[in-house]
Amino acid sequence: MQQNVLDAIREGNWNFEPAIEKGGIFSSTAAIPGSPEKIDILAARAELGLPLWHEEDRQDYEDWRREQQA
Repeated sequence: MQQNVLDAIREGNWNFEPAIEKGGIFSSTAAIPGSPEKIDILAARAELGLPLWHEEDRQDYEDWRREQQA
């Protein structure tokens, strides 16, 4: 049975999302996708056994660009 994202990848399951534990709450991020900051956040989530994606994470560079122009 897959316990974490790394085990799932080793077994070829690319759609694995761990169950949210530890109170079920984790923060979203405004980091730009692909940025070193976002990669660090994803790595930290994986280490904690959290889902990689949060529904309120920044979705794309255009979101950031619109905020900068406002």
